[in-house]
Amino acid sequence: MTPIRRLWHEASGPGWGPLPELLLALTLVTGLVDAVSILALGRVFVANMTGNVVFSGFAIAGAPGFSLSASAFALAGFLAGAALGGRLTRQAGHDRALHLRAATAAELVLVAAALVIAVTSGDPAASHGTLQLATMRLAGGHAVAPFSAAVTDSLALVLAVAMGIQNSAARKLAVPDLTTTVLTMTLTGIGADARSGSRGVFTLARRVLTVAVMLGGGILGAWLVLQVSTMAALAVAVGLLVVAAGCAALAARKPAPWRPAGLPPARHRLGATPTPPAPSPR
Repeated sequence: MTPIRRLWHEASGPGWGPLPELLLALTLVTGLVDAVSILALGRVFVANMTGNVVFSGFAIAGAPGFSLSASAFALAGFLAGAALGGRLTRQAGHDRALHLRAATAAELVLVAAALVIAVTSGDPAASHGTLQLATMRLAGGHAVAPFSAAVTDSLALVLAVAMGIQNSAARKLAVPDLTTTVLTMTLTGIGADARSGSRGVFTLARRVLTVAVMLGGGILGAWLVLQVSTMAALAVAVGLLVVAAGCAALAARKPAPWRPAGLPPARHRLGATPTPPAPSPR
């Protein structure tokens, strides 16, 4: 058992298999993608819709530096992604491995499409860090925009669809403390559920690890967007998704007790079927 899986180990039941490692990889992708959206697309979230709704309100109120169209495209894309994720759940949600394989493959295609859009746009942020762009000036004295409005909206839409699928899959897989896109409840649990004993220590450790991975993704994504290019940040996200999708595909080829979904932990065994409830007396 790997150290990461040990943090999610349960005293009974089949455990979570490779899900903790793979969902942590998706959490890292979230940090990278949100760094792209905030630092290159003009203050718009594609993974955290709470912040995006607030940003939409700022834009409606006329606050400078916020794009209502990008926020609207991101919200629409996230809802579409959640709907697609719900369809994947209905088709493959009975098997955790198949479900994760389908979700990571779909997310990989979408983030790769975003990378293609950024590269082919020819816009400055595709090949330059945004800090470098801040020092460049147009003839009229205005700063160089990272992307055109059309490319910004397109990237916000496509990336938000990908994050909607990821969030839907993480919600169905329901691995404790691994929502992959939102840390509010994880941080709340760190403070509110503090307790002694080995179980409390393990719970705290996995929550801190989740926060640290998201933070690491944000740091890496911010450095790439600011110093290198948006293309580089998206390329790293694509690479991580290739690994996650490949590992999920390998896991889907091997029968394992953690794969079936929807059974109580005590009966959660490969090939097991839930015991039908006893008929109620009339």
